[in-house]
Amino acid sequence: MSDDARAALGAFVWTFADALARSGVRHVCVCPGSRSTPLAVAFDRHPDIRVWMHLDERSAAFFALGLAKALRAPVAALATSGTAAVNFAPAVAEARYGRVPLIALTADRPPELREVGALQTIDQARLYGSHARWFCEMPLPEATKPALRHAAVCAVRAVEYALGPPAGPVHLNFPFREPLIPSFDALLSVAAPVPGVVRCRGTLDDATARSLGRRLASARRGLVVCGPRDDERFAAAVVRLSETLGWPALADALSGVRYGPHRTDVVLDAYDAFLRDDELADDLAPDLILRFGATPVSKALQRYLERYAGVDQVVVDDGDTWNDQALVATTLVRADPASACEALADVLAGHVVPPETRSWTARWQAVDRAAREALTAALESDDAISEPGAVFALARALPPGATVFAGNSMPVRDIDAFLFGGTAPLRVLANRGASGIDGVVSTALGVSAVSAGPLALVIGDLSFYHDMNGLFAAKRHGLRATVLLVNNDGGGIFSFLPQADAPETRDRFETLFGTPHGLDFRHATALYGLEWRRACASSELFEALRASFASPGVHVIEARTDRRENVEAHRRLWDRVRVAVRQEART
Repeated sequence: MSDDARAALGAFVWTFADALARSGVRHVCVCPGSRSTPLAVAFDRHPDIRVWMHLDERSAAFFALGLAKALRAPVAALATSGTAAVNFAPAVAEARYGRVPLIALTADRPPELREVGALQTIDQARLYGSHARWFCEMPLPEATKPALRHAAVCAVRAVEYALGPPAGPVHLNFPFREPLIPSFDALLSVAAPVPGVVRCRGTLDDATARSLGRRLASARRGLVVCGPRDDERFAAAVVRLSETLGWPALADALSGVRYGPHRTDVVLDAYDAFLRDDELADDLAPDLILRFGATPVSKALQRYLERYAGVDQVVVDDGDTWNDQALVATTLVRADPASACEALADVLAGHVVPPETRSWTARWQAVDRAAREALTAALESDDAISEPGAVFALARALPPGATVFAGNSMPVRDIDAFLFGGTAPLRVLANRGASGIDGVVSTALGVSAVSAGPLALVIGDLSFYHDMNGLFAAKRHGLRATVLLVNNDGGGIFSFLPQADAPETRDRFETLFGTPHGLDFRHATALYGLEWRRACASSELFEALRASFASPGVHVIEARTDRRENVEAHRRLWDRVRVAVRQEART
């Protein structure tokens, strides 16, 4: 192994060991073995970790269990690869049912040595089955920033999940290549930040609310980011907190914050367009970001969060996953977001918004307004069918109290970018858990079946094809819905990716990614007795949508677009916004 590889190995295992220690792990039971050398050496060298050597893995794991029981704190046990790791199983099972925070660390062979007859190599993935509260297959060591952030976050998550509630065992499996001796010479240049975790039951306790409130109040360029979240209490609570702090709130279309009577001028929604301007994103540098909800739909907003990886970013989330795709959060607060917003607004009552913060928020509002006006003017002046124009036409045609269901891939992105908010009630939903394009028709019709107001489904052609069987429910149950079918004859989102122009894929792009199908969907709608219409202009699409909301049954309104032209249409809109916001900056 080269010096660089040994340094990368050292940086990776040290980052993990240090994050484990900084998260409260003070004891590690280590068993002898070759493959586990990198971690054993890192633990042995760490000043805040005591290593307890054991010759037998079964005894070591139970010894660690005893330490954890007595300390009421997480303790780790380390084994080499193969059957050595299996001997942790009895203690892992006891920790599961005894609710003891045990962290099982197993070394493993790299992927190329598995199932090829290599010695001391067994299948160690999820080795302890349902007895482990959490399992993580660690990557092969690297010294890149993303890899080191991942190592640090995995250590933090291991401690968090081990502590529960309920407390219990977790398992992390580490593949290592030979040689296995790490170098720790360059650690200072590759150190990764370790996020903190604040565990609350439901709402924030008084001490946490006051501490976090002081942290927020000290910021001068704070920003609230509201990702996808379906909670009717959240919108009013987060708007109240944003107004108390005087901070802008970037509201994802799926957050529930963008639409409704709770909305005020602190809520912004045109950021997907103007954050694509790197120069502007540099100017809008925050000093604290308070985040709620799942990963934002907007890729531009995701890049903005990654751009400021060194800024204090507080994620408030009550789930059991780690809602931080870029691994840049400095603190994860485990609490109900709506309750947390209410508690923070209460402790911040009387907070005087500093002049610098007022100027900061006014800058965001001016840029957002300029971007929205530029997009609106462009879309209003173009009667040609386009995918942004289809969403814009839908926005104008929607009746009050409607629900919009967004298909994945391009539709949900266009809805996030072009379905601007307001005080009229509107609910926007999507299958963003796994973000697949299958089952969307059926899910939307299920929503329609129990919704009081009208429903509009915006869906792409491939997603529609995947769930044409779902249309049977519309006929069988006499449902009512409007389906805006955006048909670009294939996978439109791939035209935005590097595969569309890369020399290695350009010649085979249509076959491998574009995947044109040439299907005429009017026949599918006829099979189920549904209404079908194709709109050939934006004004025609608007009228067809408006008429469908006033009519019973399910109406499928098709907008045909061109994939290549769709890319250019989006770029023209982004260019127009770039000009508008830079003009605004000069005024």
